[in-house]
Amino acid sequence: MDAAQKRKRADQDEEPAPDGLEVLDLRAAKRLLIGFERRLKDNLEARMKHPDDPSRFADSELALHAETDRLRLLAGAPELFPDLVPLGLASSLSSLLTHENADLAAAAASLLADLTDSDDPSDLAGVQALADALVAANALDLLVHNLSRLSEADPDEAEAVHHSLAVLENLIDLRPHLADLVCDRTKILRWLLARVKARDFEPNKQYASEILAILLQSSPANQKRLGQMNGVDGLLQAVAMYKSRDPRTTDEEEMLENLFDCLCCVLMPLENKERFVKAEGVELMIIIMKQKKSAYSSAIRALDFAMTRFPPACERFVDVLGLKTAFAAFMGKIPVNKKNKTESYQEDLEERIISLIASLFGGITKGSRRIRLLGKFVENECEKIDRLMELYTRYSDRVKAETERFESLDLDDLEMDDDERYNRKLEAGLYTLQLVALILGHIWLSGNSQMRTRIELLLRQNKLTKDDVKDILQEYHDNIGDLDGPEEKEKAQGRTKEIISAF
Repeated sequence: MDAAQKRKRADQDEEPAPDGLEVLDLRAAKRLLIGFERRLKDNLEARMKHPDDPSRFADSELALHAETDRLRLLAGAPELFPDLVPLGLASSLSSLLTHENADLAAAAASLLADLTDSDDPSDLAGVQALADALVAANALDLLVHNLSRLSEADPDEAEAVHHSLAVLENLIDLRPHLADLVCDRTKILRWLLARVKARDFEPNKQYASEILAILLQSSPANQKRLGQMNGVDGLLQAVAMYKSRDPRTTDEEEMLENLFDCLCCVLMPLENKERFVKAEGVELMIIIMKQKKSAYSSAIRALDFAMTRFPPACERFVDVLGLKTAFAAFMGKIPVNKKNKTESYQEDLEERIISLIASLFGGITKGSRRIRLLGKFVENECEKIDRLMELYTRYSDRVKAETERFESLDLDDLEMDDDERYNRKLEAGLYTLQLVALILGHIWLSGNSQMRTRIELLLRQNKLTKDDVKDILQEYHDNIGDLDGPEEKEKAQGRTKEIISAF
């Protein structure tokens, strides 16, 4: 074949696919990819020859941009990705992310967001093949690098930031282990933390809060990383903007929920609980509760995470007069608005405050703080014990109803083992019932005759006995896990056994 024929064949290969193409086959897809790579090569060569004269490579960049847009046709044929990856699909698009022209880098991010987004299970294998190739081509590092060089003051570049975050979200959704990898290899956590601390609300701040929550929710390593970069204090600064005002829109409200999700996740490691207390996070959450704005329930949730198995946070809570605020919520005195009128909101808040009070009893075992905590249950003729028994009977009835439902079914046909039965009871409210029983046990263990007399009276009125409470506590004792290590499990079982014995 002579040179003229070769040129003619090349021109034919570069012919665009018809705009009305409904089904993209492999041959057409290869033509699209080859056309894109040629335009990319032409542009790079023009830039190298005339680095100081943009007019000499402007046309090639327009052509490259057009060819990049045409690659969007591939989004409709993810089954072809495994065949296109070896031909350079991932590596070529990754290289475009580094282009000096921010518009072209933005186009690459937008295209990748389309190519990696698929909800169809039949597309999964193809999209995962592309995701793996992108990671191998260093796309994670390049995407994060682009975030720092894009200026969100420019609407087009702000959109490019959004697309870059979308690619990260899609890749992590396809390959969950990338949540650890991207935080280990890049500065994404620092960028996201700085982004959510910005004072003004806009869509990319909301998206940054969502991505940060995704990176933290199932990764202890990322939770620790964020804590080490002063992330606890940064998140407290972000939520502090809403201590005395409500979000103005539903999107801003969603962002605030994301921020509290991040805060609760980062409070899982012990060292971050310490940072929370040092940064006066306990005080901030109490202020938010007192202001009675939309972050009220989220503040209770954060306190619950902070005080779970961490006595210093419990002690700080009592020292800064948090008991009054907490027990107001326990008695049902919560701010009323459209959001918290729902039954699910009320129930979630109720369970959180019960958990918080149980954590207080577990973390404060002696001294004046313990006396102040117990004193709350003597106030106003033991009204808080009345509330406890109201909660106990309600959750007990729910668990009994679920148990009776099991007994009426043929469990052999359901193939349901004891663990699954226990989990079903937990879903019906057993864990909250156990915590209420635990609080009752701590009160009984104090030996206060007034409170003991009140508990016995209420048990009789509800046709219950101390043995009923002991049975709930024994089931709790037998199912204490070792998530925090065998020593903590042994301590928790020992404390529970002491309470059971006191009854």
